[in-house]
Order: sequence, then C-alpha cells, then structure tokens
Amino acid sequence: MRIDVTGLSVEIAGARLVSDLALHAGTGQFVGLVGPNGSGKSTFLRTVYRALRPTSGSVLLDGDDLYAMSARESARRVAALPQEASTEFDFTVAEVVAMGRVPHQRALARATGTDSDACATALAQVGASHLAERGYLTLSGGEKQRVLIARALAQQPRALILDEPTNHLDIAQQLEVLALVRGSGLTVLTALHDLNLAALHCDLLYVIESGRIVASGPPHDVLTPDLLADVFAVRAHRVRHPETGAVQLLFDRLLPTPS
Repeated sequence: MRIDVTGLSVEIAGARLVSDLALHAGTGQFVGLVGPNGSGKSTFLRTVYRALRPTSGSVLLDGDDLYAMSARESARRVAALPQEASTEFDFTVAEVVAMGRVPHQRALARATGTDSDACATALAQVGASHLAERGYLTLSGGEKQRVLIARALAQQPRALILDEPTNHLDIAQQLEVLALVRGSGLTVLTALHDLNLAALHCDLLYVIESGRIVASGPPHDVLTPDLLADVFAVRAHRVRHPETGAVQLLFDRLLPTPS
C-alpha cells in the first residue's frame, strides 16, 4: 500500500508541533523517520494511525483520504505499534494477539475460524507460537515486542506504523524485531532512535528537525557529516558495513570552533 502525506501540520493549544510535512512511502517500502528528541516524529506518526487529527494537510492510503474512512476501515489498512504500547492486565499472549482481529469482527460477535487462523499465522510469523498460553506480563521485552507485532499482523493490514519499536531492547532483540518487520512484506513507516539501525534497514529516511522535514532520500545520501552536525550536533565518521555495504556511523562530540 502506498502512503502519501502532503502539507501536514499539527497545532495543539496554540503550539505548532509539525509544519507542512510531506512524505511518500511506496508499496512494500521500509521508510524511517529520524530526528532529535522532541522533533515531531511521534506527532507525525500519530496522524497516520489516526490517534491525532492534523490541523491541515492530507494522508492518503492508495489515494484514499484516511480521514474520510471509518475507523474500522482505516484499521483494516493500517496497524500501529505506538511507543508506549503497554497492557495493564495480564492477558494471555493468545488474547493479546486476538485483539488485532477486532476491525474484522461485528460487535459482540464470537471469534471465527478465520480469526483463529489469522492469529495462529501471525504468532508463527514472529516465532512466538510457543508463547500463546503465557501471560503477557511474564514476557521479556523482546518477547513482548514480538507479540505486539503479531497482534498487528493478525489485523491483516497493508501498512505498519511503528514508533521506536526497538526501545528498551538489547541489540540482538533490536535486530530480530526489525528483521521481523522487514520480512512482513508490508509498507512500513517507523521512527527510529538509532541511526545505524535506520541506515541498515530503511529504504528511505526522512529527517525531522523542529517539526519540519530537512532531508529525505536513501540513507547513504541523507546521513552526511554536515547534516548530522547541523541536526544532531555530533561529528560523524562514515564507514561501510563489511557485509551489507550499508553506511554506518561512528560519532564524536562536536566541539565548538575556537574563536
């Protein structure tokens, strides 16, 4: 599914959080948003999964206006994994994943064989079938993220929106989660904190600073020393990943220029 965002701005309580943003994600592309803390990444993503309505601009899904759809229809197209996706009650993993089927069910209807099959398939995709009867709150951080991705996949969307999906995970879990998402074949739009992970996994990067897009394109073209100095206030040294050839970054503090 193609995602086209144009002229998007969000204003809350008189403060403009993002201004005139434009983004285009082609079918099956893995598109990353990077930028300093508070730059507007989460605000932008919330508009794409309808948690927040923009003040102006449009979000089109395969040419259809997101905000002209019913909530049920948009949830059949887009699944989201917010940054704070906590579950307060100790549901089983199977129950958590089954929540992804709600957009496909009639009110108060029982789960069908189709629902059960979709949940089982999603758990198998993320390698978590063996966790089905475990309590969600007993899982490790990496296991919880896999289960939440399974819930999103059970929703059978055409796009995934992920806000910092690797937060609080160790490096092996980070690589595993991003590989799972990449392997889904869906259009993916994600905010990432780690620039090296973004460079390894993303087809395109959009850099946000102070609520505006300041650069976009393939990671190799976007993650330049000059941009990283301007936006992140660090001195970056570019190297090539020995296996993938992807650009990787080594960082130093950006020291003030002597007067």
